[in-house]
Amino acid sequence: MRMKNNYIIRRFIAADAPEVRNIICRGLHEVNGRDYPAERIERYCNVYTIEKILSQAENTHMYVAVSETNRILGTGSIAPYFGSETESILLTIYVMPELIGSGIGTAIIKKLETDEYFLRASRIEIPASVTAMTFYRKMGYLPKDGQQKPDEEGLFRMVKFR
Repeated sequence: MRMKNNYIIRRFIAADAPEVRNIICRGLHEVNGRDYPAERIERYCNVYTIEKILSQAENTHMYVAVSETNRILGTGSIAPYFGSETESILLTIYVMPELIGSGIGTAIIKKLETDEYFLRASRIEIPASVTAMTFYRKMGYLPKDGQQKPDEEGLFRMVKFR
């Protein structure tokens, strides 16, 4: 499905948590499930409770893409990397599976890259799934230290320097 910017990207509010959880779990099952064992997908989905999402939102700058009908289409967060003033990390970036390729993910990344945590950082890291690596490369992120294989969590650590 192709969206023609019939959405806005705004800061997350607590009432968004149930829809954000749904997007994360759908993304895990329907997209990441192609590259990871079902047990790992289920474990990650179980971690992302509404309480976990609300807690993450308190410690990050979380954003949501919202349609004209107030439906949440995607989400993403940015935070200081372990409290650093000069390094940040992008987290939990998901788009409704049927909207992948519509530009929403790109718009979320671009919004995160205007956030104060991004602007003050000289290095930004993102833990990328196998599934998302190609997308993050297109956004200018490269494997950290030339990482060729996923780490013990099944992720690639990708970085961008400013």
